[in-house]
Amino acid sequence: MTLLIDENLSPRLIRLLAETYPGVQHVSEVGLSRASDTDVWTYARTHGLTIVSKDSDFHQRSLIERHPPRVIWIRRGNCPTATIAEILETAHDSIVGFHADATATLLILD
Repeated sequence: MTLLIDENLSPRLIRLLAETYPGVQHVSEVGLSRASDTDVWTYARTHGLTIVSKDSDFHQRSLIERHPPRVIWIRRGNCPTATIAEILETAHDSIVGFHADATATLLILD
């Protein structure tokens, strides 16, 4: 399970989450800065990644297209990057369970 952090979240999350989520990537690292949602979706699907985003567009797309890729939607307003990292670290067991469920497409974290 490898996470792909969307552009609306800080690239600093890579450093903050590297121990909990080895291989975590940010869209800016893979040439997808300012890319369309379709391009991010296609990249994640092709590479077996789970998109982590605050963008409701990925939430909606996941309900229509299902997986792959899977989507983790963080429904938290403006907050520090450390708070986003804490949300993802605290939800580690839930995220592992999400990936273990063959039918799961979307995980919402608040």
